[in-house]
Amino acid sequence: MKRSSGVLMHVSSLWGEYSEGSFGKSAYDFVDFLRDCHFTYWQVLPFCLPDEYNSPYKSYSAFSGNPFFIDLPTLAKEGLLTRDELEGARQNTPYYCEFERLHRERMPLLAKAAGRFDRWSEINDFMALHPEVEAFCRYMALKEANGTGEYASWTTDAFDKDTYRLWLFTQYKFHEQWKKLKNYANANGIKIIGDIPIYVAAESADVWSSPGDFLLNEECKPTAVAGVPPDYFAAEGQLWGNPLYNWDKMKEDGYGWWCRRMKFMNELFDGVRIDHFRGIEAFYSIPAGETTAKNGKWVKGPGMDLINAIKPLCEDKLIIAEDLGDITDEVRELVEESGFPGMGVMQFAFLGDESSPHLPHNYKNNQVAYTGTHDNNTLLGFVWEQSEGERRRLLDYCGFEGSEWDTCYNHLLRTMFASHAGLVILPVQDLLLYGSDTRLNKPGSCDDNWNYRITEEQLHLINRDKFRKWNDLYGRK
Repeated sequence: MKRSSGVLMHVSSLWGEYSEGSFGKSAYDFVDFLRDCHFTYWQVLPFCLPDEYNSPYKSYSAFSGNPFFIDLPTLAKEGLLTRDELEGARQNTPYYCEFERLHRERMPLLAKAAGRFDRWSEINDFMALHPEVEAFCRYMALKEANGTGEYASWTTDAFDKDTYRLWLFTQYKFHEQWKKLKNYANANGIKIIGDIPIYVAAESADVWSSPGDFLLNEECKPTAVAGVPPDYFAAEGQLWGNPLYNWDKMKEDGYGWWCRRMKFMNELFDGVRIDHFRGIEAFYSIPAGETTAKNGKWVKGPGMDLINAIKPLCEDKLIIAEDLGDITDEVRELVEESGFPGMGVMQFAFLGDESSPHLPHNYKNNQVAYTGTHDNNTLLGFVWEQSEGERRRLLDYCGFEGSEWDTCYNHLLRTMFASHAGLVILPVQDLLLYGSDTRLNKPGSCDDNWNYRITEEQLHLINRDKFRKWNDLYGRK
């Protein structure tokens, strides 16, 4: 892997005037910032429509795009929104995503834009090439028509034409705006890494349209659901509730659904991280109806069968195997055989002994190293919450001998840049050295997650010269 570096920040965290980050001017300015610092990658979280708790890891479709990312000023320039409508959508605060307001107001506003759009042949052409996206739009229209999220109890196949056209419009505009932004990033030497949640929601277009690909009973209810046992993040484990794949059935058509999914992701991004990669080797199965993740068991997954099916589709794309959590020798062997780079996380480095794969001196070139992921605390928050002994071990490792340890962070970051890892990724909060109040997600908790946003003024506080120097000095430009 060519030595390089990048920044992890979801689109929703971008600054702007309309309640959440978008594919508008701030995204282009952020690309300019990355280029100026000699970063190579921008890593984002899943682009799919998030769930009711605003998590992008449990969506109504793996082939959906979040309509809240559509840039409103761009629609206004195209004559699809009026000045008054744009003014009425201005946010109340720039410091966090206004999810409640977005859920209440954004789709009705986009419906006005859809009603003024007159190039429907373009949308029809797009949907002909992306049938899974069209199926998602149809599913959302049917969901509204039936007044329930449980498709097994739907009573009508009729849906409101305007609702269906609204979803078609938003998905088309999502892709149109993203394609322009990605082209701009690529032209400026910036590559985009996306994220593939390993599972989809039970109530999703994916399960609705391909029920045989999932472990369901005769009533289309999951017989077992996904999660993980107790771990670093959650003492009780995590009961995700997603339906599990019927891997035997999927194998019959060469894992067609997964192949279509990878083609779709490859169209969007220059690389992707496969979330919970260990679930491909063995997945944690929790009987449906359980109230805790403690009563699950590990079941063998498809392993290299699936990898061999999707790998030829990826060509020169960077595929990252998220090999975190309860990792066994079998998982390590699968990552090695796949050829995909695994992950190292500095915040996990001192949970074990000197052989820990998360210690920077153990990083490999074919590895992506992070100070922390979207599920971790910020680096500042992490250091502050360590015991005195644990903190001293970390500081000694990174060569910081001072007594005022709150000035240690450049030593920690520089250790990452100097490591042998082929790619180093820093969450944007760690560039700013922000505390745990800017943490993006706390696994196992449904409250107050995913809403962090950066302001334009804060981005300008980042020392670009420092990161440019480190990227150049350690051969990561």
